[in-house]
Amino acid sequence: MHFPQAEAVASRFEAIDESASTNAALHALSSDAEAWPHLSVLLTENQTAGRGRLDRSWVTPAGSALAISVLLRDLPASPELTGWIPLIAGVAMSQAVAAQLPEHEVGVKWPNDVLVDGRKISGILAESTGTAVIVGAGVNTAMTAQQLPVPTATSFAVLDETADADLLVAAYVRRLDDLVSSLATWGDAARSGVHDAVSAQCASLGREVDVSLPDGTVLHGTALRLESDGRLCVRSEGTEHLIAAGDVVHARLT
Repeated sequence: MHFPQAEAVASRFEAIDESASTNAALHALSSDAEAWPHLSVLLTENQTAGRGRLDRSWVTPAGSALAISVLLRDLPASPELTGWIPLIAGVAMSQAVAAQLPEHEVGVKWPNDVLVDGRKISGILAESTGTAVIVGAGVNTAMTAQQLPVPTATSFAVLDETADADLLVAAYVRRLDDLVSSLATWGDAARSGVHDAVSAQCASLGREVDVSLPDGTVLHGTALRLESDGRLCVRSEGTEHLIAAGDVVHARLT
């Protein structure tokens, strides 16, 4: 694997043949801050024991997807603002994907699933090390229709497209860094432009949604807006609910 453009963006870039989990591996490596500075990247095309949101497994056939983990050390001073980082990552990845799929509709299902024509092509998982944040992303690149994990997934190959992996990673890491840096500089999601950037890319807004909540209940309503802290506001039966965590399903458009 050769990634000259991504190497030019990252402070340190390592592409490895195989990893059980790039997030777990980078977490272990991150204890050496000098060797692994802010914006270090670990990548593989063969992740054998990855995890997605809600502790779901994320394992793909070798060569069919990219697993990318980015180490962020230059974080906003307020810990409350780090909740925007997973949403920022979704925006960064959706824009990187959209640049290569100009004929398709690309957006983000809250909080950070990247959809192409309504089907998931990428997922994000952000984890704190205590002093840094590791953002893991999986992108379905060469996965065939038979290899897709669920009917609601897609890939570049299924769309009859060949992903430029180097360009994709470079664009993603650059935009991720830009938005996180802006958030850290301004210390505010609105003034930094992060709130507007995430809202503009969020395909859930204005849609009827079903939200599976952590307590096992399901909330049906209309996704109205993002709050100042990134929570999703959903109106259900005349009442507005602020969702901090949950699995969102878009109702079908008629």
